[in-house]
Amino acid sequence: SKHVIKNIPWTTAKNFTVEKGQQQIEELISTWDIHESWLHHSEFLEEEELKDSKRYHYRACWGRPTRRKPIPRATASVYFVIVISKFKPDTAPVEVFYRLESSRLVRRPEQCEFREKWLQDIIENKILCAERL
Repeated sequence: SKHVIKNIPWTTAKNFTVEKGQQQIEELISTWDIHESWLHHSEFLEEEELKDSKRYHYRACWGRPTRRKPIPRATASVYFVIVISKFKPDTAPVEVFYRLESSRLVRRPEQCEFREKWLQDIIENKILCAERL
């Protein structure tokens, strides 16, 4: 059976605001299959004006606090870009992309299921690097 990738209905360009973008990123994150021990916060980073589009950059920073270590030894960031095309009608939905801090691979939420293991790998690599120094 084909696995269904969860996505959300994205707002249209004309209804987009920075706050709405952040709410929708939170909505997308809530569809991800991630253990509840992971905590995150998201934030708006910047607006970028390009010839063909406007891009809104956000970051979700993830950690796994525990009772023994309430401040995680390392965190993992996921960077989101919401793109509003200057050529599509303003009734078209915004386009959304994301990438992991350690990767140049850009993913689309509707094409790729998010994996908790990616966050785990980033954090483990950071801790390994810190221990080597």
